[in-house]
Order: sequence, then structure tokens, then C-alpha cells
Amino acid sequence: MYCFRTESNHFFLKPDEALPSDHTWYWECRQIARTFLELGYSVDVIQFHNHKFVPEKEYVFFIDIRFQMERLAPLLNKDCIKILHSDTAHILFHNTAEFKRLLALQQRKGITLSPKRFEVINYAIEHADCAVVLGNEFTINTFRFANKPIYRVPISTTKLYPWSEEKDFEVCRRRFLWFGSRGLVHKGLDLVLDAFVEMPDYHLTICGPIAQEKDFEKAFYDELYNTPNIHTWGWIDTNSSKFLEIANSCVGIIYPSCSEGGGGCVITCMHAGLIPIVSYEASVDVREDYGIVLKESSIAEIKNSLQLIASLPAWKLKTMARNAWEFARANHTREKFADSYRKTIDKILSDRKQQCSQRQVGETEQLLVS
Repeated sequence: MYCFRTESNHFFLKPDEALPSDHTWYWECRQIARTFLELGYSVDVIQFHNHKFVPEKEYVFFIDIRFQMERLAPLLNKDCIKILHSDTAHILFHNTAEFKRLLALQQRKGITLSPKRFEVINYAIEHADCAVVLGNEFTINTFRFANKPIYRVPISTTKLYPWSEEKDFEVCRRRFLWFGSRGLVHKGLDLVLDAFVEMPDYHLTICGPIAQEKDFEKAFYDELYNTPNIHTWGWIDTNSSKFLEIANSCVGIIYPSCSEGGGGCVITCMHAGLIPIVSYEASVDVREDYGIVLKESSIAEIKNSLQLIASLPAWKLKTMARNAWEFARANHTREKFADSYRKTIDKILSDRKQQCSQRQVGETEQLLVS
């Protein structure tokens, strides 16, 4: 049996009802449950904010993404395999990174904004037997301190887009997209705005929940709405024709986030044929043949990276965009997630059996010595 914690009620949707498409999480957590059902387990699901649940039977697995692990781990049977399924970097790193960005903004522009991605520190990794992460080396390294086995499952995507052979890379070479969710400073939009203000010949389209962060919107009102080369669209449905229209008018995505658990926004844009220019902390695998990884995400580095991309010949831009699209198709799909997660559970079970065998051998040796 298997116990899983989720943050929405999408397990109660009818077969003909579509899952929300604004995040990969909705499908992924259902697929996790489906994986265990296919393996022959029963599945119990408790809601994200359920602080009353008490296990009344034995479980083979318990999976949690944040706060219930510490509370429930002592109540579970001792042989239960407790998995932290992390969709973020470690929260201590995550919080610290956002506060550093907010402090840097205050010192740079004299603006004090409130954190939007702050979370109470949790101790899930300390109480888990192992962790599954959606991000790359960056995310994994934020959990290394716990000395627990860490398994990577590549984040999925909510939509697959066809390759656009008609895209004119000569026309769009100086047009870029910033696409992200809440936490605009966390995700580097302030840095991107400052860069484009200094680059009037380059165009930026912004797709994100700007209106939901009134303090940011007020502080950057002129940049967002009164700067000729900056076009603020707001939140957009990635299933819409408008999103593809915007993607096809841009050459790349600029995304200098300070902390991510898998960079789903970047993966979506790579699926749409955009060249990624991203921070290391965006937690997306980016090679030189299809993108740029920012080392420090300074305004100067952002400008230099944008100029480097724009200076490339159209054939090279098309090749890089195609490589990014092919990488996303090969590594970040629902089919890839499902296959990887199934193999990861098999590996966790195999590793647990090996640990138990080694422990039994150690106990035998102790008995022989005594």
C-alpha cells in the first residue's frame, strides 16, 4: 500500500474532465498514483493541508512533498519506505536565494518588495529514506547535506508543440520572451527589465501573473507599460494559439531564476522551439549547442548573452532552436516521466533489498564475533 500527499482535488475529476494545464504537477501526481496501482499496490491519497490524517494500517511507501513527512514518519511502520518527492530546491536555499535577490534589488534601485515564494522551513529530507527530484544537479546538490539517496526523474510537460519550419529567425533574432509564474523577483524579471531598458533595439515580451504582484507592478510600472521595446502580456494559457504566436515571434526565453526544482517554464518554451538563456539555478540541462547558462545572472551578463544570441546567423539560431526542441521532446514528456518514475521505484526497491541484506550480514558478523 502507498500513501501520497497532493495539493489539489484533481483526483476527483471525472474521466471526461481535463486536468489543469498551468503546471505539470497535476498530471504528474496522478501518474505517480497510477504507477503504484500498476505495480499492484493500493493507493491512499491525503490532501496537501490535511493535518488530521493518522495512518491506521501498514504502508510499503509513503510519499510527501513538504510538511507531512516530519509529522507522519514516526507513525508509520518501520519498514515503510519514505520518499521525499521534491518539486523545489531545498527550502532553506530557496528562501535565502529569494531574499538575496530582494536585497540586491533594494540596494540597486532603492525598492523594498516582499517575498512571494517564501515557505516555512520543512525537515522532510531529514525524515525521509530517500528523495526523488525533478531538477538537475543544481537541485540535487541543495539536498546533498542530508546524505540520503537521491533519484532524478525528469519533469514532464503539459503540451507538445510541432516544430515550426516557417519561423523567420532573421526577423526574430532580437526578440525574447520572459515566461514565469509568481515570484517575479525570484525568477529574475527585475533584472531582465533593467537589461532591456538599456537595449532599446531588443524586444521583450512578458508572460506571467504581473497583476497579482501589485508591489512589483507599481515599482516597475514604467518599464512594464511605458517602454516601447517591452511588451507585457500577462498570464497566458500555454494551450492557446496566442502562446504559440508569441513563441514563434521570439528567438529565445530569458529566465534568470534564483532557485528552481526543475524549470518547467523553460521546458515549456523549449518545447515551443525557443533557445534557453537561463541561470544555473533554473535547474534545466542546457548545452552550448542549444542555449546559454548564466553564471551570475547580472544585468551585464544578461545583456551580453542576449547580444551573443542575436549576433548569430539565422541558420545557427534555427539549428540551436531545433536542438532545444529535440532535447525537450527526448527528455521531458509525460511518457518519459512515467517510464523514468517506474524505473526509479524499481531501483528504490532494489536498493532497499540490498541494504537489508547488508544489514543482515553485519548482524551475523557481530553475533559471530560475540
